[in-house]
Amino acid sequence: MIRRVPMVEVLVRGQLDALSAPRVHDVLEQALLLSPEELIIDLTDCSSIDAAGIMLLLDAHRRAVRNGGVVALRSPSPRLSRNLKLAHVDRVLKVIWPAGACSGTT
Repeated sequence: MIRRVPMVEVLVRGQLDALSAPRVHDVLEQALLLSPEELIIDLTDCSSIDAAGIMLLLDAHRRAVRNGGVVALRSPSPRLSRNLKLAHVDRVLKVIWPAGACSGTT
């Protein structure tokens, strides 16, 4: 039987792009080794995301689901929300907003 933890949270700061993706991948790899029921990726302090960052989020989601978990994104900025929506990531990944906040997309 796989030992699971209820939740693991990863905070992403700065840009999530081709340059930072390998470092963030390593952190997500360690988080996924814990077999969390829910992996929360906090994007509150993430200033921008590119295709490499989006692929990294989708890969983490795919791996978590394969192991019976889920991935949620916390508090992406309006700019990140637009990018995620354009890439249709908002249809795949759950987004957690702070109480009283809206999605920032119109």
